[in-house]
Amino acid sequence: MSQVETIRVCLVAPSLEITGGQSRQAARLLAAFQHERTLALGFIPHNPRLPAPWRKLQRLKFVRTVVTTSYYWWLLLTQLWRYDIVHIFSASYFSYLLAVAPAILIGKLYGKRVILNYRSGEAEDHLQHWPLTTKPIMRLADRIVAPSSYLVDVFARFGLQAESIFNIVELDRFRFRARAPLQPKFLCCRLLEPLYNVGLVLRAFQQIQQRYPNASLTIAGDGSQRAALEQLARTLAVRQVAFRGIVPFEQMPQLYDEHDVCLIGNDIDNMPATILEACASGLPVVSTEAGGIPYLVKHEVSALLVPCGDHAGLAREAMRLLEDATLAQQLRQQAHALVQQCTWESVRGQWLKLYMDLMQAQNAPRRASRATLPQRS
Repeated sequence: MSQVETIRVCLVAPSLEITGGQSRQAARLLAAFQHERTLALGFIPHNPRLPAPWRKLQRLKFVRTVVTTSYYWWLLLTQLWRYDIVHIFSASYFSYLLAVAPAILIGKLYGKRVILNYRSGEAEDHLQHWPLTTKPIMRLADRIVAPSSYLVDVFARFGLQAESIFNIVELDRFRFRARAPLQPKFLCCRLLEPLYNVGLVLRAFQQIQQRYPNASLTIAGDGSQRAALEQLARTLAVRQVAFRGIVPFEQMPQLYDEHDVCLIGNDIDNMPATILEACASGLPVVSTEAGGIPYLVKHEVSALLVPCGDHAGLAREAMRLLEDATLAQQLRQQAHALVQQCTWESVRGQWLKLYMDLMQAQNAPRRASRATLPQRS
């Protein structure tokens, strides 16, 4: 294959109308790929907007899922045939079943090279409890790519080979600032859903505030647990806790800049973007050891980590950080070095090589077939 031959790639992923790490990473990848002359890009969102005359149907609670999913499948059927490679972002459970499995199957129906870009920290539970729709369909993908070696290990335990390519952090958007000394200004950027256990952060903060009465906590995110968490804050009688709701990505750099320490209480996760963004901004991270977090940052090297569910440990390590300036500086420096691996310059070559390898594998049988044709005398 010529180095200048154009590779037609269709990215299939959530659009930015769905707030979350997947949509943000997809947007970053699309923006970066726009500058690659060897690629011709397409995009099919998991959550497409219906054409204008039908869009009002997407406002109806139960109808919305049916019509949006049907239109999404129609886009897959009518557009994927145009591309060489189908690059599919994947979460787990019903999102995988409705958005990802059909894209894999339709991509292979058209004879395309398919990349399953799996990004959920719930992979182990998903693979274990949904065996009929996960492994058989995932094996149809030509490559499985995950943003962390943690997920690579999870897939290996289920007999699936995967490789790791890091998420992208736009370092130029975040201002690195060395806080010295650290102030008890804490930030938690997680969706307010059970697996992220923001309640653990609130319980830890209660203990922190007993020693640091002027401590503050900002919770940036929204979700099904918001009312329960606001009630928990009242029950714990913590002060200076602000529930900010969803903060647009454009405002996140300023939010990080206004705080000094990042707190995370997750029970499940893969490679949280908030950790990388905090590291890029100079915020030391105190977190539970959920999922892939220990693969991303190391205890007492680039972050402070405690067992999942240990709110007293989270509080203890957070206060230790406030009281040990040398440790805080060490963590800050190591964490900032870590995120250099997540720039576009660092991962660009990995994605381009993967695309080129898939195209060369696609073209090899054709070349071999031509080589075996009888030659005219």
